[in-house]
Amino acid sequence: MLSIAANGLTFACLEQGSGPLVLLLHGFPDSAHTWDRVMGELAGAGYRAVAPFMRGYHPTTIPSDGKYDTDTLGVDVLGLIEQLSPARPAIVIGHDWGATAAYAAAALGPERVRLLITLAVPHPRAIKLTPRQAWSARHFLPLRRAGAAAKIRTHDFAMIDELWRRWSPAWREIPASETAAAKACLREPGSLEAACGYYAAMPLTARPSPSARLPIKMPAVAFAGEHDPVVRTRTYEKARLCFEASYEVVIVPGGHFMHREHPQEFITELLRVLRDHEARVR
Repeated sequence: MLSIAANGLTFACLEQGSGPLVLLLHGFPDSAHTWDRVMGELAGAGYRAVAPFMRGYHPTTIPSDGKYDTDTLGVDVLGLIEQLSPARPAIVIGHDWGATAAYAAAALGPERVRLLITLAVPHPRAIKLTPRQAWSARHFLPLRRAGAAAKIRTHDFAMIDELWRRWSPAWREIPASETAAAKACLREPGSLEAACGYYAAMPLTARPSPSARLPIKMPAVAFAGEHDPVVRTRTYEKARLCFEASYEVVIVPGGHFMHREHPQEFITELLRVLRDHEARVR
């Protein structure tokens, strides 16, 4: 396990391979182990794959100031890149809250990110809360409330399994092993409260965060699951105005957890995206 000091915290990171940095950011309810299958493929393709446990997720430090807002997450990412790859900008890949952090980092520090890849979350300015999306995202308000962590802990974290089933509805038999790493992480004292803090820090107004009002200046690729019940694929197309450089939408099988549900299909497309990018910058 690699330990990196960044933005006042110590981040625990999984690491595989050597070469140009690819930083892999997880979401909720998940952990850095969500990238286990991807990291080996990236290492084999000649990259240094590093997957941090996000702020507050054990064994990364729980911030004493309780800050979990979007721009702070972005500054975390920039700090990690500065420590891991001071001489060269990184490729940043983010899923769920990790995608939110990745958008913020790319906007706040464009000189530190050479390619932005996100999964399951379009650019924040493209998200409009329709009745359908409000129903699919009905977990947001309960996770903001006091006592949310205690509720999640009941029945051996059954809510985590329920969220995975809800967000990847075409995945008929989700193995218990898929959520085991997330549960182990969130069982640690304070970790689940930190994870809920991301939701509590999210403003209820439609006004985007400061970073979300900035354009994305580097090439970007958004992966969308064709069976994702939360965000329809056309929402990613609406985000094009947020990007000044190239922007590609890649639709792959699966729902919100597409990279776990259909790992080989996702990895094939991811490696193709990386090859295309490297060919363009040579």
